[in-house]
Amino acid sequence: MPLPPEELVRPEILALEAYHVADSAGMVKLDAMENPYLLPEALRRGLAAALARVELNRYPDPGGAELRELLARKMQVPAGMELLLGNGSDDLIQVVTLTLARPGAVMMYPAPTFVMYGMNAILSGMRAVPVPTRADFSLDRDAFLAAMARDRPALVFIAYPNNPTGVLYGEDDVLAILRAAEGVVVLDEAYHVFARKSFMPRLAEFPNLVVLRTVSKLGLAGIRLGYLAAAPRWVEQFNKVRQAYNVNVLTQAAARFVLERLEVLEAQAARIREDRARLGAELAALPGVTVFPSEANFFMIRVADADRTYEALRRQGVLVRNLNGPALPGCLRVTVGTPEENRILLTALREAL
Repeated sequence: MPLPPEELVRPEILALEAYHVADSAGMVKLDAMENPYLLPEALRRGLAAALARVELNRYPDPGGAELRELLARKMQVPAGMELLLGNGSDDLIQVVTLTLARPGAVMMYPAPTFVMYGMNAILSGMRAVPVPTRADFSLDRDAFLAAMARDRPALVFIAYPNNPTGVLYGEDDVLAILRAAEGVVVLDEAYHVFARKSFMPRLAEFPNLVVLRTVSKLGLAGIRLGYLAAAPRWVEQFNKVRQAYNVNVLTQAAARFVLERLEVLEAQAARIREDRARLGAELAALPGVTVFPSEANFFMIRVADADRTYEALRRQGVLVRNLNGPALPGCLRVTVGTPEENRILLTALREAL
């Protein structure tokens, strides 16, 4: 008789819950930090024509050489560094983690942060060591350096700025970690276009630094493209773990077409930054709402009853992310939407409160 999953699946996998994505059909979708703006109509027509020319009967370029060259130029990757492409940055988080998951190896990160770091530690067999941030969610440099000296992590993840709190850790604090690290330090710069700060120009200064990015927050979440930049000796190792053909032909073609017109996405990001300032002030003016400063395209807020407020918003057709739990009691995360979406959010939130 076949054995049930409980007797075959690793216990640590049985204890996990799959990453949950809420049904957003018919909702004002402010839960996933997406760019709310479509590409301009003329650009969409050009993209459609470009995709129509793709040879779907052929495998993609496994390394995406043309796309890597374009990204290196557009994102100002320093000379001498190499790029690796992934099916979203989640793919590359897994690649890096698996590459460094020797028996007994430690992964370290400030907490709370992006859940996929810890999940990949579990999946790969690494020992996860989350280091709590301060009460205001800033990085506790002394505690982090002490933990590094004690546990000597093979891998450190730092989201810069952080998800879900929106905090951009101090540059001096990050530099202290880079200088103390024996292992690889991955700076996850998914929201770099909103923070407008990056360690990309300093890659050559730190041999074990990896800068990880995605085009999702720029406005291309649907094509699932991530990339990392690092010294060639590290990209050589990561590339051994990457699945062959992990970035499909449509993704490569779409990214090449749109990124050649990067100024369109950068203009949308600038608009989102302006709307972020207005939305943050309006959220802070609501009674009973605490707004945490953010350098990303979202805000984390604290309310008296997050579960009730989340459900009240959902009933009004507004979807946000419920973060309520021991690490983030009373907290919700709201994406900066279009001006109209932000207006709907504020109206619904007033009613929900």
